[in-house]
Amino acid sequence: MTKRHILAGTIARQELRRKSSPGFSLIELMVAMALFLVISSATIGLVKSHVPVFVSQQNQTGLNIALRNSVAQMQIDVVNAGTGYYQGVNIPSWPIGITIVNSLPGTGCYNATTKAYGPSCFDTLNVIAIDGKTPPSNPQDIGSNCVSTTSSSLFVTPVGTTTLSQLADDFHAGDQLLLVKSDGSQMTTTILTSDGEITGGKVKLAHNPTGADGTNGTTYDPLSLSNTADSNKLGTQFCATDWVLKLAAITYSVDASDPTNPKLVRTQSGQTNVIAEQIIGFKVGATIWNGTTDNTYSFDASTYNHDWNLIRSIRVSMIGRTPADPSNIFRNTFDGGAYKIESASVVINPRNLSMND
Repeated sequence: MTKRHILAGTIARQELRRKSSPGFSLIELMVAMALFLVISSATIGLVKSHVPVFVSQQNQTGLNIALRNSVAQMQIDVVNAGTGYYQGVNIPSWPIGITIVNSLPGTGCYNATTKAYGPSCFDTLNVIAIDGKTPPSNPQDIGSNCVSTTSSSLFVTPVGTTTLSQLADDFHAGDQLLLVKSDGSQMTTTILTSDGEITGGKVKLAHNPTGADGTNGTTYDPLSLSNTADSNKLGTQFCATDWVLKLAAITYSVDASDPTNPKLVRTQSGQTNVIAEQIIGFKVGATIWNGTTDNTYSFDASTYNHDWNLIRSIRVSMIGRTPADPSNIFRNTFDGGAYKIESASVVINPRNLSMND
């Protein structure tokens, strides 16, 4: 057999194998595609059904983190309440550190249909501190006369190396002042109506006049320092040996201007920052060192006559919610809304509130 015959035989066998190769028929291809579509559809449906669960878990985790961060921030601020006072100042018989405005919800607090919360649902917590950047000064009227806070202006003189210009630059309209007797027997507070200005060798501070009893109402005393419960500690006459201090309080409150998304905010020196969103509960209780409520947290300051001197610790309770999902059949047991609920509660003992015990 010649080489040509052998080669021809090999080519013929290869051609025969090609013709006998089974491959994929059209029917097999269509069946495979159908199976692929069924499996893909099932997979996509499974993933799609788990997306809401994943989103819900993420929202709940985010809410939990926001509440924890809020609690941590409040702990840092509240534990230092009452600090920053000038060494030479004798604070009245109680250490000014915490004031609480409890809101007793009325009919306008909550809308059960829209699940919206109004301003009257929430408390306000004030952490009182002195502005460390503004040096204390001595009140003094024309000549060496004492000043009266029932008038619309008072004059102050700087202490130490502080110049008149430096002192005047530290005071601005809207600042809240604390005036304190040198022996710590009396105090009052007021809000400036204009910036400080130098007049006759003194710094003039125009302010809202106080009442004859030293009170100033909630408009001009948003920190609730000069309430009538402390009438024996309030005064209106302050002299050259007394002190004028600029406050830099920290206020925690809930901004419910958008009732569908109440926000916990922190305000200090005119700057407001959002701490957490979707806060539907913010209550502040206090325990006092005397009486039958010694170990009970009262969420109504009138029960201890708004006497901040009695406060020894506070309890902050917050409730937050995740974004609503009306398409979900889930409804929480708190208010029946289509969202998850998280809560946080913390007891804080300010270090400076027991120094007069």
